[in-house]
Amino acid sequence: MSRIGKMPVSVPKGVTVNVAANNLVSVKGPKGELKQKVDSGITVKVDGETVIIERQTEQKRHRAMHGLYRALIHNMVTGVSEGYKTQLELVGVGFRASATGQLLELSVGFSHPVLFMMPKEVKATTAQEKGQNPIITLESVDKQLLGQMAAKIREVRRPEPYKGKGIKFVGEVLRRKAGKSAATAAK
Repeated sequence: MSRIGKMPVSVPKGVTVNVAANNLVSVKGPKGELKQKVDSGITVKVDGETVIIERQTEQKRHRAMHGLYRALIHNMVTGVSEGYKTQLELVGVGFRASATGQLLELSVGFSHPVLFMMPKEVKATTAQEKGQNPIITLESVDKQLLGQMAAKIREVRRPEPYKGKGIKFVGEVLRRKAGKSAATAAK
C-alpha cells in the first residue's frame, strides 16, 4: 500500500469536503473553494474530520494514482484553510517589478518591460526596499497554479551562473561558475 496514500487527510475547522457522485471532490474553506476530479479507480470517503483515500484494485495504475490523489486533496485542504505563498527575487542593477491589480510589470534588462496578466486566483504584490533586491510575492489557494505562475515569471530571465543576475526564488541556492580569470590562472 502507498505510504502517502494510506495516510488520512485531516480537515481543520471551517473547511468542508464534499464528494459528488461523479468522483468530483470539492473543498471549501475561508480562503476559497477548489475542485478536483478523481480517477474512477480511487474512492474518496469523508469520515467526520478526516478524508480517507482508497484504491479499488492493486493494478499498477491504481497504485500510482493512490498517493497522487491523496497529495492533491491534502494540498486543496491546506490551500483553502491557510493558502500558499511564494517569493521571487530580482537580482540585477536596475531590475524592477510593479503590480497593479492583476497586471505584473517587470523591468529586467530588456529594451522593453515584460507584462504578465495574472489569473484571478493568484494575487501578486511587490516590495522594494532601499539597498535590497525587489521581491515579488505571489499568494494563492491553488498550489499547482501558484507554482506554474512562479515558474513562468522565473523563465523571463533565469539566473545566470557567473554573476547570479536574473529572477530567482527567495532562498534558492545557485551554482556559481568561476569566470575567465580562474581559467587563465590555472595555466
